[in-house]
Formats: sequence, C-alpha cells, structure tokens
Amino acid sequence: MKKARFERYNRYGLLFIAPFFLAFQLYPIFYTIFLSFTDLKGWNTEASIVGFENYVNLLNNALFLQSIRNTLILWGVNFVPQITLALLLAAWFTNLKLKLKGTGFFKIIFYLPNIITAASVAVLFFALFSFPMGPMNLVLTHLGVLERPFDFFRSVASTRLIVSFIQFWMWYGQTTIVLVSGILSIDQSLFESAMVDGASDAQIFRKITLPLLKPIMLYTLVTSLIGGLQMFDIPFLLTNGNPDNSVNTITMFIYKQAFTGSRNFQIAATASVILLGMSILLSTLLFRFFQEKSKVRGRNG
Repeated sequence: MKKARFERYNRYGLLFIAPFFLAFQLYPIFYTIFLSFTDLKGWNTEASIVGFENYVNLLNNALFLQSIRNTLILWGVNFVPQITLALLLAAWFTNLKLKLKGTGFFKIIFYLPNIITAASVAVLFFALFSFPMGPMNLVLTHLGVLERPFDFFRSVASTRLIVSFIQFWMWYGQTTIVLVSGILSIDQSLFESAMVDGASDAQIFRKITLPLLKPIMLYTLVTSLIGGLQMFDIPFLLTNGNPDNSVNTITMFIYKQAFTGSRNFQIAATASVILLGMSILLSTLLFRFFQEKSKVRGRNG
C-alpha cells in the first residue's frame, strides 16, 4: 500500500517538473537542431531551410577543426596527470596501514581551487606569467633558468601548458574526493584479508582497488570528458583563444560565431549539434569499452 502511494506521489512530481523540462531542456535542443538546418543570420527572423549545407561548410572550416583539436589536446594534457595524482592521493588517504590523521584538512585544501571563480583564477595566472615583470619571469631569470624574460602568452606550447595546468589545478581536488569516496565504499574486509595474506600495497591497489573502482573511474572519465568538451571560461578569459587560436575551444568557436561579428547563428547552432553528437558518441564508446573489458575479465576469471 505504501509502495503504491509512493509511486503515485512520484508521478505527481514528474507532472510538476515536466513543463520546466520541456521548456528549458527539450525545446532548446530541438530548436538548436532546427536552426542548424537554416540560414538564420544576425537578428533576421526570416530563415529558409538549407539542408546539410551548414554541416558541410563547418566540417570544411579550418578554424572549427582546429578548435576540436585544441579542445582534445587541452583536455588530454590536463586529465592524464589529474587522474594519476588523484588516484595516488586517494590510495594514500585510504591506506589502512598508514592510518593518516588530518586528511579532512588536506581534502579541503585540495578542493579549494574548485570553488574559486574562473575569472579570479584567470587574473591570478595572467599576473603570475605576465611579461616582462611577472613573478614567474622574475624567479626564472633570477635562478638563471631564463636569460631574459619570456612572453609565455605569445608561445603556443606555453599557453596550452598554462591553460591545461589551470584546469588540472582546479579539478584534481574534486576528482580526488570522488575517488576517495569510491575506495571507502569498497568492503574494507577485502583489504584486511589481503594484508593478512601478506600482499603489498602495490598488489592491493592493482588487484583490489582498481578493479572495484572501475564504475567510479568510468563516471570520472565521462564527466571529465564532457566537461573538457565544454571548456570555455579559462582559455577565453586568459587569452581569448590566442596566440594563433591555439587555445580556441569548440565552445569559444560557438560563442564567437553567435555573439560577435556577423552573428552566424546557423553556424553556432550547427557547431552545438556537432558538440552534442561528439559528447554522446565518446561517452557511449567509453561505456562500451569498459563493458567489454568487464566481459573479457569475467571470461578469463
């Protein structure tokens, strides 16, 4: 009886949120898809259907293809060290042999960059690496690493590294906390039994922690990938995509097409649909990859 009443209340809840879901989720998605098949430009309300012309033009647009490449590079360069460090910290914090004290304090310290606004972070790092009198230039020239001040934001490589490092610095704390939660959810008796059997920390981590942490790893990977594809604030605020559009991401491309210059809404909508498709496709591939590995491990086991 109680279960039926609970399910009925759930249906009422869905009825209440349905208008907001339709208005703020489904309608914008379908309207954007519709715009991608039109020639809507500027504030002109009249638009005609052009079929797949926008998609063909966009996939031959060198700047758009570069923005895809930039986005994947920036995400990859920051995610690999991020997940590596987060795994090491999570394993360290949850090690039963060490029994570390005060880990809550370190978790707060690691998480702090995540709650600082992107604008503040961009201003901070722009000042740190500014030319010619920024703190980094002063320190490196004083130590003899540089003969003269270096303009970090005129170099493609250094600009990409700075943007990637900022993304890594802002998000590794959250990733660490998620992985710590995942490890703590594993039955602790498994670790205790392995320790009694004389397993080393490396063996415990490789044979117990990593396999059982796979669902959390998948969640972390998918959310990080989707967030990386939507990367906008740091590269936009730091250098506006320069030098040479080397940190111009997909979302920056969409923004510039829609809200600057000639306001190519049709191109922005098309790029948005492609971005949505990339997110769905890559997420699906990751899910399939992890499922296949589970099946292979199950057959071998």
